[in-house]
Parts: sequence; structure tokens; C-alpha cells
Amino acid sequence: MKVRPLNDRVLVKRLAEETKTAGGLFIPDSAKEKPSRGIVIAVGNGKLDDSGKRNALAVSVNDEVLFGKYSGTEVKLDGEEHMIMREDDILCVVEK
Repeated sequence: MKVRPLNDRVLVKRLAEETKTAGGLFIPDSAKEKPSRGIVIAVGNGKLDDSGKRNALAVSVNDEVLFGKYSGTEVKLDGEEHMIMREDDILCVVEK
């Protein structure tokens, strides 16, 4: 399914959560938290400013980003969990 976010919205696919701690202990499903890290899948065409000019987004497709725990709206696309959020909900881009 093709999805194109509107304005300053971004489609993010969550990265897989950790199954082990740094010490090697396995984390049970009941104790796992949803990751607040993901890959940008699609971006909107930018937000309109007061003069009617469109401002491009600071994130682009394939950027790895961190976002707030309660940010965005969860959606299922082709059986996979994704998030649709505003660019303002993204805290940072992870540089590699």
C-alpha cells in the first residue's frame, strides 16, 4: 500500500525492540516497551507558513529518528506497525 503523508507529517516504521539486556538477560514480552526509534518511510511536502510558502521538512526518507513515547498515531499498513506523526514530534535524527 502506498501512503503519502500530508503537510508536515511523517510516516515512521518502528525499529525492533531489544529482546536482551546489556547483561544478557532476556526481557519477557510483558516487560517490553515499544521502541521510540524508527526509520522514516515517507514525508509530506512541508508546512505552509503565514505567507503561503511551503517550508521543506528537516527529515527525509531513510533517516533514523527518535521520537517521544506518546507521539503520533499508530497505524497498520500491510500487516506492519507504523506511526504517523508531525515533524515536531521527532526529537532528533540519529547520525551514523
